[in-house]
Amino acid sequence: MAKNIQSLERAAAMLRLLAGGERRLGLSDIASSLGLAKGTAHGILRTLQAEGFVEQDALSGRYQLGAELLRLGNSYLDVHELRARALVWTDDLARSSGESVHLGVLHQGGVLVVHHVFRPDDSRQVLEVGAMQPLYSTALGKVLCAFDPVAHSDALEAERRPLTPRTVTLPERFEAELSAVRDKGWASDIEETWQGVAAVAAPIRDRHGMAVGAIAATGATERICDAQGGAERGDGGPGRIRTDLVAAVRDCARAVSRDIGNGRF
Repeated sequence: MAKNIQSLERAAAMLRLLAGGERRLGLSDIASSLGLAKGTAHGILRTLQAEGFVEQDALSGRYQLGAELLRLGNSYLDVHELRARALVWTDDLARSSGESVHLGVLHQGGVLVVHHVFRPDDSRQVLEVGAMQPLYSTALGKVLCAFDPVAHSDALEAERRPLTPRTVTLPERFEAELSAVRDKGWASDIEETWQGVAAVAAPIRDRHGMAVGAIAATGATERICDAQGGAERGDGGPGRIRTDLVAAVRDCARAVSRDIGNGRF
């Protein structure tokens, strides 16, 4: 079994100490409480302070928790509140569409799946909560890129390697697709990430209109797409995303947006 990193354990213990008891603690108090030499405790505190996890009062010299921890805590709560608000609506979407439903958020240059409702049949499926998906090729990712400037920048700066023959990698084509997503209000992935798999996604917006996540219905291309579209083109390729499925996904995303306090969508 791998050993824990002692400096990280000490830093975590220090944060827990500052989180409980008195609001502010001096260096001597922290060092004695944790059984550390003052020099060791000061070095850890200085590092935590540089990262924004700890703040030092200019007058007393005492330490307290920093604003960066609050930001991280709010981010954690926001994601879990989003998931909690989406539970009923995503269950309904999976039941009515017969397809898998994913809820994704921007995370470290990709899409983090924070909720996954299985396709309501007896097939063997793998839970994808915690999985990361690409921003540039998935329906979830393209929705986030279209409506979130940070996601947009992340996708442009990252390597966009072809995952299938249909993956869009050129910047000009990618930007054109995002422009279309903004106009339509939804995005699709037709065998751009996984062959034989298609998806349609719509944004979840907060009260300010910002995209805080996205919901997608995902399944086999022949179920997600209308075969007539391929026949019309005469290329034998996959058809267009079914209009009824687009409407259902958009309705689901709007419902979650309303539920988190946004009455405009």
